[in-house]
Amino acid sequence: MQDTTTSNAPSIDITAVRARFPVLHQQVNGYPLVYFDNAATTQKPQQVIDALTRYYNDYNANIHRGIHTLAEHATADFEATRKAVQAFIHAREAEEIIFTSGTTGGINLVAQTYGRTFLKKGDEVIISTMEHHSNIVPWQLVCEQTGAVLKVIPITTSGELILDEYKKLLSDKTRLVSVVYASNALGTVNPVNTVIRLAHEAGAKVLIDAAQAVVHCPVDVQEMDCDFLVFSGHKLYGPTGMGILYGKRELLEAMPPYQGGGEMISEVTFARTTFNELPYKFEAGTPNIGDVIAMKRALEFVSNLGKPAIAAHEAQLLERITAGLQDIPGIRIIGTAPHKIGVVSFVVEGLHHFDLGMMLDAKGIAIRTGHHCTQPLMDFLGIEGTNRASFAVYNTPEEVDYFLDTVGQIVRKRKK
Repeated sequence: MQDTTTSNAPSIDITAVRARFPVLHQQVNGYPLVYFDNAATTQKPQQVIDALTRYYNDYNANIHRGIHTLAEHATADFEATRKAVQAFIHAREAEEIIFTSGTTGGINLVAQTYGRTFLKKGDEVIISTMEHHSNIVPWQLVCEQTGAVLKVIPITTSGELILDEYKKLLSDKTRLVSVVYASNALGTVNPVNTVIRLAHEAGAKVLIDAAQAVVHCPVDVQEMDCDFLVFSGHKLYGPTGMGILYGKRELLEAMPPYQGGGEMISEVTFARTTFNELPYKFEAGTPNIGDVIAMKRALEFVSNLGKPAIAAHEAQLLERITAGLQDIPGIRIIGTAPHKIGVVSFVVEGLHHFDLGMMLDAKGIAIRTGHHCTQPLMDFLGIEGTNRASFAVYNTPEEVDYFLDTVGQIVRKRKK
């Protein structure tokens, strides 16, 4: 199990950090904003916003194909982000980094290229009960297309993978295992190193959905030895609409292109087309240039603070909110695994999650309500949805206390 915290992590000046996020300094419905919806998307520091604005203000141009000054500037900054991602996740080379539209785009790319090429009738793909829809539906589609079979790792009621059952699912028919590193709905941190090792022993490849984990947990793709890893920029203090697919070079080389168009080609005639080298054969058309460039500033923001320090701060908030919710009668926490990121889901007896969400919004508190794109997980738990509070580095103990006080007042008033 990979720990997400460290006892000797340096402390963070949260006041200074918050000053870098302009969106936080506003009132919502007459109350100071408390933003606890970070698992959906994080807010952006000024340096990310400035980088995006600077691109459009100063050197907006298409990349790679232009020889003029603006195009060369844009190309250099675009490719600098690729190298920054390589360093951030410890990939062997920058060519193993593919820019996508997000985690969903990355999973679909692998499913429709690796999956459609190498899966055949009777082969098996394994996912888990706690997966986001983005790590369920693409595999359902490719299994329908190829005749492969989808298998599901069961979990405990506390929200942990049942590894003994996972071992039973693995066989010589298993071709690919795709699991989430950290659950967006429960906060559970899965033992991905063990999952990967067992899959490799069975001869299968592994994709890790790191959308939630990449900002909270250690990510070293070489140490993990995962075959693919995907995440989104917007959950990492970066822009929306851009994401990352990491793949081992030998696998990416063996996979056909996902889309056809400009940039991904080497030569085109009406008789045939030859495809570009990595990473460009998977990046057809004009990419999301400005957001990719701005993403480098988000990576710098996280790296300068340090993931251990961020994780330690968020762990303190999680401990504080968990203890406080347990003291409020009628509240049940959903997802009680011992290893979690800063996510807490809960239900309130007699109060629909949508209603609580609206009541909290009236007090300036933003949380997420519903099934969190994990309907099979909610079905397993026997609930329709939850209230979810999720943390980022800019959240404070005072915000947690205000949240707990507000929830407590709402619950007590409902019981009168």
